[in-house]
Amino acid sequence: MDSGREQESAPSSETTDPRVEALVNQLIGRVADKWTMLVVEELAHGEELRFTELGRRVSGISQKMLTQTLRQMERDGLVIRTIHPVIPPKVEYRLTHLGLSLGEAFCGVWIWAERNLDEIEEARLLFDKRVEQ
Repeated sequence: MDSGREQESAPSSETTDPRVEALVNQLIGRVADKWTMLVVEELAHGEELRFTELGRRVSGISQKMLTQTLRQMERDGLVIRTIHPVIPPKVEYRLTHLGLSLGEAFCGVWIWAERNLDEIEEARLLFDKRVEQ
C-alpha cells in the first residue's frame, strides 16, 4: 500500500516508553468506542451542549452510557464540563483542544471510508455470495 508519501513507522518495542505504549493502547480503545466518536462529532462544531441535548443528538445512546462516556472523556482531557450555579443545575460540555484534535484525526477515517465505499461494498457482496453457496 503506497500512499505516495513516506509514512512514519511506530518505534520498536525496545525503544518505546512503556507509558507511551500503554497510553496508545488506551487511546485506540477510546477511538474505537463508537459512543466517544459520536459525542466528539456532535461537539466538534465548537458549541457547548447540555447533557440532555447531547443525548438527543447521539442517537441510540442511553443516559447511563452517555454519563460513562462523558466521564471517561473528561478524565482523558477530551471534554470540559461546566456547571452553572442555577436551579435546576445547568451542566454543559465542550471539547478541549485534545478533543478537537482527536476529531480531526478521526476525520481521516471518514475520508478513507468515503473514498473506498464502493470497493468495500463490492467486496462484501462477493464475499456474501461465496458464503451463501
